[in-house]
Amino acid sequence: MIQGESGTGKEIVAQNIHHLSARSQRPLIKVNCAAIAPTLIESELFGHEKGSFSGAIKRKIGKFEQADGGTLFLDEIGDLPFILQAKLLRVLQEKEIERVGGNKAIPIDVRIICATHKDLENEVRIGNFRSDLYFRINAFPLSLPALRERQDDIPLLVQHFLEKHAGQHPPKQMGKKMLERLRLYPWPGNIRELEHVVTRSILLSDGPTIKRITLPNETDFVATNKAPDFTLQTLAEFEKKYIIWVLRSCNGRISGPTGAATILGIPATTLQSKMKKLGINKKFVGSKG
Repeated sequence: MIQGESGTGKEIVAQNIHHLSARSQRPLIKVNCAAIAPTLIESELFGHEKGSFSGAIKRKIGKFEQADGGTLFLDEIGDLPFILQAKLLRVLQEKEIERVGGNKAIPIDVRIICATHKDLENEVRIGNFRSDLYFRINAFPLSLPALRERQDDIPLLVQHFLEKHAGQHPPKQMGKKMLERLRLYPWPGNIRELEHVVTRSILLSDGPTIKRITLPNETDFVATNKAPDFTLQTLAEFEKKYIIWVLRSCNGRISGPTGAATILGIPATTLQSKMKKLGINKKFVGSKG
């Protein structure tokens, strides 16, 4: 199980585990548990037989069967509906599945990699996640540090993204002052946010050296030694302020490639649900207070 904040590279770690393993010649199948409607996720995971429900016009092979002999990556496992958690636990224990509407046990040989940005131990305590499933998937835990905890990696990552997004042109260079500013920024969106910033900088820079960068809610940075201004507050208060901050930087846009959901690394429906839960509406986005 891979745990870490959104944008820390959990999926890339899962890909490397697969590609460096003895299963590398078999499929790596990815499932985002938060992006599939609860009514469809059982069919997505286990498949279904023809006529098993309205709209099932033919047999469908689920993700477990597709990943047979390889790896199944269950991203955002903390968002798996509670009723499906019991069925997943049974599959992990018995190493076999049944398609929806079927009565035949199908043996499977799948390595499971799970990922989540949630604190699953706390989710177990408050009753949102089954303890038996948690201990089953937590056999080999990996914790990815936030980018702000690994500042020395930032120059290497910046160079990687400069080369990755250079296209057919020679890679641009990041100015020393700008690179220092990137090192001092707290990166709430982690590596994903860093890549977005580098990509924008490439597009907006005319010369071979990037001398200006634009970060959310700021314009035309120059290097500064000012530390981020943090105050003690509850996690819910911090989450609300950060979501409002990201929404403002996106001019209130929630979905789409430049929307807040993309920057936060969560589905638009999840962001809308969080906004409703935290009491965030249009007046917060437009207000500077």
